[in-house]
Amino acid sequence: MAGINLLPWREWLREKRRKRYVMVLVALLAVAAAGLYALDHFVDRAVERQLARNDLIRSAMVQLDGRAQQIDQLKVRREQLLERMQTIETLQGNRSGSSIVLDQLARSLPGGVYFTDVKMAERTIAITGVAQSNALVAELMRNLDASHWLEAPALIEVKAGIEKDGSHTRLFQMTVHQSQNAHDGSQF
Repeated sequence: MAGINLLPWREWLREKRRKRYVMVLVALLAVAAAGLYALDHFVDRAVERQLARNDLIRSAMVQLDGRAQQIDQLKVRREQLLERMQTIETLQGNRSGSSIVLDQLARSLPGGVYFTDVKMAERTIAITGVAQSNALVAELMRNLDASHWLEAPALIEVKAGIEKDGSHTRLFQMTVHQSQNAHDGSQF
């Protein structure tokens, strides 16, 4: 048994193990490379999906921002329209109120008295006129005070005057205030 040389067989076995080791190492490297490729591909797809979601969210935000601006513009326009409506309602109320006040002035006017000038500023009416006597001026003031649309008549001045035909007259100036009922148009 001493004549058996085991060195070539051991060399052959060592070479076989080394080849198997290299093949296992190459297989592991191939599996690792395939795993890394798959992982890289998976991550790339996940990033692409997330970027697509981000783009969708951005486009939705742009649309919502546009709608928000439209809503803001509509709110501003609504406020402008409400202001216009308020102005129109105020003008409508004042328009009928002014005609009613002028009607009340005409109804309060006794015979023998006439107005030469009537001016209205805010709620104050300045009246200049001519009367045949002081009693008619006093009656005019009582009539104005009795009106629901006029209040607080105040006589400013009464002067004696002479008409062209030689008759004696009284030139007067007075103020009267439009009542709150006349201003808001709530009472007829």
